Amino acid sequence: MTIRSPWTCILWDVDGTVVDASEGILRRLTIALTHFGLPAPTREELVHWIGPPLYDSFQANVGMTGARASEAVAYYREIGKKDGYATGARLYPGVGELIAELDAAGVPQATASSKPENQVRVLMDHFALAPHLRVIVGATPDEKTLATKADIVAEALRQLREKGVDTSRPVLIGDRHHDIEGGAAHDVPVVFVRWGFSWPHESEGAQAIVDDAAQLRSLLLLEDDA
Repeated sequence: MTIRSPWTCILWDVDGTVVDASEGILRRLTIALTHFGLPAPTREELVHWIGPPLYDSFQANVGMTGARASEAVAYYREIGKKDGYATGARLYPGVGELIAELDAAGVPQATASSKPENQVRVLMDHFALAPHLRVIVGATPDEKTLATKADIVAEALRQLREKGVDTSRPVLIGDRHHDIEGGAAHDVPVVFVRWGFSWPHESEGAQAIVDDAAQLRSLLLLEDDA
């Protein structure tokens, strides 16, 4: 039995796809918004915060100006630095094992996350996933220079190509409409996972939709009789 992938490389969104960091995110948002005299979000409202760049979310969700949003992002990041970025985070069931299995099968992988890259690296190290990834790509610390999903997907593909990876048939795994839109900007199909933070309509435009890691594995790895 040989195992292969129909894809030449795989890009992973992180929040809501690989890692559930909602416990820490909710705690930090509560502290930050309270600091700025605003009401804390409920857990149900996290869907508005997880996925887009935080700089955009502070403006869209609570009406901050761009300057105020920059202050809020910096304050939020300071809280995260003190807390530890992996505090309260967990892997979604089966996803870590799938990433390791894909690596063992020789499939190049990368992160393509809107989360700041330094935080993505901490999480990948914490969960021992970094050795299975060819490159780790996230947003720049200011979440402005490199922030949109389209730009991050482009950067992940560029870095993979620099390492000699065939990027002719990439696929992005994600849980938000931002992933679908970012992938579409570069003709990268998206497999949409339903276990993240999304509204039902957000899967529109995805090549496939999965409910668990076993279903995802069936799309990323094929078993052929030798």
